[in-house]
Amino acid sequence: MSKIKFLLLLCCLIQCSHQSETKSAAGNPDEAVQQRLLTGSEQLDVLLPKLGKQRVGIVVNHTSLVGKTHLADTLLKRGVELKKIFAPEHGFRGTADAGEEIKDGLDTRTGLPVVSLYGNNKKPSPEQLADIDIMVFDIQDVGVRFYTYISTLHYVMEACAENNKQLIVLDRPNPNGDYIDGPVLETKHTSFVGMHPIPIVHGLTVGELALMINGEGWLGTNKTCSIEVIPVKNWKRSDRYSVPVKPSPNLPNDQAIRLYPSTCLFEGTVLSLGRGTQYPFQVIGHPDLKNMPYQFTPVSIEGMSKNPPLENKLCYGIDLREVPVKPQFDLSYLISMYQAFPDKDKFFNNYFEKLSGTDALRQQIRSSQTEEQIRASWQKDLDVYKEKRKKYLLYP
Repeated sequence: MSKIKFLLLLCCLIQCSHQSETKSAAGNPDEAVQQRLLTGSEQLDVLLPKLGKQRVGIVVNHTSLVGKTHLADTLLKRGVELKKIFAPEHGFRGTADAGEEIKDGLDTRTGLPVVSLYGNNKKPSPEQLADIDIMVFDIQDVGVRFYTYISTLHYVMEACAENNKQLIVLDRPNPNGDYIDGPVLETKHTSFVGMHPIPIVHGLTVGELALMINGEGWLGTNKTCSIEVIPVKNWKRSDRYSVPVKPSPNLPNDQAIRLYPSTCLFEGTVLSLGRGTQYPFQVIGHPDLKNMPYQFTPVSIEGMSKNPPLENKLCYGIDLREVPVKPQFDLSYLISMYQAFPDKDKFFNNYFEKLSGTDALRQQIRSSQTEEQIRASWQKDLDVYKEKRKKYLLYP
């Protein structure tokens, strides 16, 4: 073979190889897109035909994103007739402190009226729903019974049932969805931080819980909400999920979200759980725990905690920012801090039973039961709940 022919053949082989690699590389992104996690709100091809020309109300906050764009802006851009925004605790923009009053108003960006569903008006009224044909719920939850976004979901479902409105739930992954744990709520402790007979860590997405609320008749006698869930694509509950924006002012990162089921119970004690620091739910302390190794001082922080417990007081306690978090409702922190606290009669406050959902836990800790003994006491109720839950699961 001549040198020229050899060079031509070599060039041809290189070109064919390059085309093959290019085709292969072009195929991989398509496959990646197909496997990429898609929240309910990101499936506009499914959602928009369901909305059509109807008048729409949306229950949303700052977590209601389609990529990096808010759902409200996304829907308006596509010609949806949005009539009203309904906002949960922490407000439409997600900056209000826990328990802070949220007022009705106008969204400056869209000009839409914003109706607060926190405070005295937790359930949309017939008047507020009169100019709406269909409601859409899209809020990132963290899978814990006392996180109040699911209480707002309940009241929205109840209002839709009473006023013959359809509800579409745009589902999102549960960052604590890989386990189920904690005492099941006793109905006498029903409140806005616990509306359903479910464990502290319930192992459901918002969409699955909505189906359960409907299916178990928790809306009340003869009340059923016309509901449709647009499920998350390419997610299973064993997948670790990092929430793209903090779901509320005091859950700033994955560590806080994973610790939240266990450390939130300190809201029912005299201790600080880090509100007024940059790492809430990740540090625990009190001025009287002077033998503890870690120190912090809660201060007022705009947009996070304006008047935190033990404000401006030096607290001694523990730092959990780097600890591995077990996939369980961990009682070890609560038990150890109770044992270390000098005045045990003052350790708990009246909020503790609302959070724990049971009379038993305070007494069990006071009587020095071990974590194993306490956990065994709620296992029977957990088993019943897990069996009931199976009917409503949308994800493996």
